[in-house]
Amino acid sequence: MGEGASSNGTGGGASVLVVEDDPGIAGSLVRGLERAGYSARSVGTGAQALAAEPTDVVLLDLGLPDGDGLDICARLAGRGTCAILVVTARGEEGDRVAALDEGADDYLVKPFGLAELLARIRAVLRRIQPVAPSAVRHGPLMVDSRTRKVTVRGEEIALTPREFEILECLAVDPGRVFTRQALLERIWDAHWYGPTKVLDVHVAALRRKLGVPGLIETVYGRGFRLADPGPDPATR
Repeated sequence: MGEGASSNGTGGGASVLVVEDDPGIAGSLVRGLERAGYSARSVGTGAQALAAEPTDVVLLDLGLPDGDGLDICARLAGRGTCAILVVTARGEEGDRVAALDEGADDYLVKPFGLAELLARIRAVLRRIQPVAPSAVRHGPLMVDSRTRKVTVRGEEIALTPREFEILECLAVDPGRVFTRQALLERIWDAHWYGPTKVLDVHVAALRRKLGVPGLIETVYGRGFRLADPGPDPATR
């Protein structure tokens, strides 16, 4: 998988299960998915895939050590709880047809690039999920991705492009901790190796402008998250 490709978008907190018996490939996929904003984990067998907690998307390799990947595909599809994207080295037309007939939503042949994988995940998610509202509300905060408008208690807050992107990322999944490195890679550059202080400076400015204590929380040793600021004094 080509990890150097641009992700061209964020995962919005959707969950992905990688079913792949090669630890190197599985780890590469999970890292790429997490950088793109997905919650990702991996298992190495079909039995583990069937026993795993439900996720939004399953990336399913057909060459599993404990059984036929097509059977796993059919059983997962029968549950109707996730989208299934087959990722395999089997590139023959018959293999594609068999997987799609067993319930796969899409089929991607190895080797492939990260950008194409993410585009296909976004496509299957669009087919199975309702269109999300452009505006996210969290306590007194409203973040509208379409208009790039932010309000606190109905008052518009002027933010720089970087400040908006940080807040938008956090607001997509309130409570989730985003590491400094993940935020830097997603907002500044996919291969950011510079100091993390630049992020702290922007977060400090963002907190000051929003004026809601406790809204953007530092989780020491990990990163930042959008937290519950508690009762809004303005509504008392």
